[in-house]
Amino acid sequence: MREEDAEARPGKPVAHEIGCDLSAVSVDELDERIALLAEEMERLRAEKERKRASRAAADAFFR
Repeated sequence: MREEDAEARPGKPVAHEIGCDLSAVSVDELDERIALLAEEMERLRAEKERKRASRAAADAFFR
C-alpha cells in the first residue's frame, strides 16, 4: 500500500461519544472504548482529588 493511500483512508475514531450507536462496533473496538473510558474516569477522579486537596489547603490557611 502506498503511503498516500494510507493517509487518505479514514482511521478508527479515537474517542467515544456518549450515547452513540454501537450496533456496528466490533467486540475488540468495544474493549478499546471501555479501556479508554476507564482511563478517562481515573483521570477525572485524580483531578477531583487534586481539587479537593487544594480546597482543603486553602480552607485550612484561611481559618
